[in-house]
Amino acid sequence: MSGHSKWATTKHKKAIIDAKRGKIFTKLAKLVTIAARDGKSGDINSNPSLRMAVENAKAASMPKDNIERAIQRGVGGGNGAAIEEVIYEAYAPGGVALIIECLTDNKNRTLGEIKAILNKNGGTLATAGSVSYLFKKVGQLIIDSKKNSKNNEELELAIIESGADDFEEEDNIYIVTCEFQGLHQVKKSLEDAGLVIESAESVQTAATLIDLPEEKKEQIMSLVDKIEELDDISNVYSNLNL
Repeated sequence: MSGHSKWATTKHKKAIIDAKRGKIFTKLAKLVTIAARDGKSGDINSNPSLRMAVENAKAASMPKDNIERAIQRGVGGGNGAAIEEVIYEAYAPGGVALIIECLTDNKNRTLGEIKAILNKNGGTLATAGSVSYLFKKVGQLIIDSKKNSKNNEELELAIIESGADDFEEEDNIYIVTCEFQGLHQVKKSLEDAGLVIESAESVQTAATLIDLPEEKKEQIMSLVDKIEELDDISNVYSNLNL
């Protein structure tokens, strides 16, 4: 009986992992489609945004066929052309600000789903501009030092020389930040130095953080988790101090 129970638990965990991987692949495919569409080219050599989107997809082990189909949707129109990048602003309990980034083919559906979760969990939708001024869009690159031949001193020197603004290291993972406009150049500089980049993308960072009691933090983290579970959500950012 215990063997069956273990098998059932393992199967359940695998289903969760597969579902998360599927959601990640869906997000990455949308980003590839948008990059191909907006750049008006399916050629990664002439479309830097597409090249970055494809490299991020490959780093996540997304199948080559999926990537090629996403590119074709972008350059060929059809369903892919209907995908939009939409940003909503909101407040969580305690006055915590939220930036909700979406990739959707139906804004009304996405907005309705976000409103329902906010209403049920003590949050409110905010007017455009009322939250975004609290955040800054920056470039972020992830480097796994275990996947690179350089030692930490050499790796950190390459980061400094790349023109990046800052970096943090924890458990062999380097999080490098730079000006959003300089993301492509910093990435190229790091690659020219022989480094393997796990991912490179734009993120929203809060200028100041809000401190709240632990139980309030858990309530807000639960709200964010529920929003992130929606299919059309690509990222949720907050100014909560974790």
